Amino acid sequence: MLLCSMKEIKLPFVLRLSLVLISILALGYLAKIGKGVLAPLFFSVLMALLFLPFANFLEKKLRFSRTISTFSSLLMMLVFLSGLIYFFSAQLSDFVNDFPVLKAQVSKSFNDLQFWVSRNFHVNFDKQMSYINQALEKLLASTAFILRFTVSMFSSTMAFFLFSALFFVFILNYRRLLYQFIISIFRDEHFGKVNEGIKEIQRIIKEYISGLFIQIIIVSILTAILLSVLGVKYAILLAVLTGLLNVIPYIGIIFSCLIACLISFATGGNHTLLVLVGYLVIHAVDANITLPLVVGSKVKINALFTFIGLLLGEELWGISGMFLSIPFLAILKIIFERVEGLQPWGRVLGEEPKHNKPRKKYKITKNITLEEKE
Repeated sequence: MLLCSMKEIKLPFVLRLSLVLISILALGYLAKIGKGVLAPLFFSVLMALLFLPFANFLEKKLRFSRTISTFSSLLMMLVFLSGLIYFFSAQLSDFVNDFPVLKAQVSKSFNDLQFWVSRNFHVNFDKQMSYINQALEKLLASTAFILRFTVSMFSSTMAFFLFSALFFVFILNYRRLLYQFIISIFRDEHFGKVNEGIKEIQRIIKEYISGLFIQIIIVSILTAILLSVLGVKYAILLAVLTGLLNVIPYIGIIFSCLIACLISFATGGNHTLLVLVGYLVIHAVDANITLPLVVGSKVKINALFTFIGLLLGEELWGISGMFLSIPFLAILKIIFERVEGLQPWGRVLGEEPKHNKPRKKYKITKNITLEEKE
């Protein structure tokens, strides 16, 4: 009689809260120190889910071996990334060739800005040049730091993609072994629920990533049309950059808009304000039409936790963490909605449900029960 099952043991709230906080801190610390491995691992998992139908098609329909189908999928991914790198390299080479002309245009625009500041704010040229010289001194003092940061960022990016390619090969090649491992760590009575959850995560994340690619294409096309009509230089480069940065909610579109406005102003364009308005319109169309239709609402995360996820992702894994935070929250939302006791966490991550029907009214009776009013 002294023995009792674990289900009958109820820990105090303070103790349960302490265990949860300790677990969160431990997982966060492990994610921080394991950035070099965990970030490319998670990225490769997403890419493996995206290319899994292609690998299955090669194995089942064309009778390819597991190794050939895996490396064929890797080749497709490398071709796509190589094409993207080649595009940016070609566009940046044109930018470098036009740099002397751009420098002259920037100088002219800067002189015009000086006249405007002097005329409207009554700040003479000496004071303006004094402020600029102070800023330049600080910039030159930090040049060595900027160079070190650039070199380290380039090397870390190359290491990220190298590890991602290796993890991608291993995950696709050993995907059935990994599936059996996940199934085997749960009890037999939970097999149906675990198997359903794995398939649901695979399906929704595949649709989510595919939708993101379509969203990138749509936003890039809309931005290219806007900038081409307004006559902004490097319209294609800015459009593709906007589409890629738009994957980062809220922050990406703001950053790309600032770059487009800066180039429009520096190249002597008179449509900087129209560029700003155009970006606002594109963001409105993307948020209210493209995102719900293409990406879907099944893994939609509300704005509060999206922003929190972006901040935590940047703090833990840097720029890559900002890109990977939203898919990670989407996977957490799917898991939370299917695990007993974690459903409230899944609901709080999503959007507030819309009630099409009027809510039922309840009254409290003498027996302290809730009964529906007739």
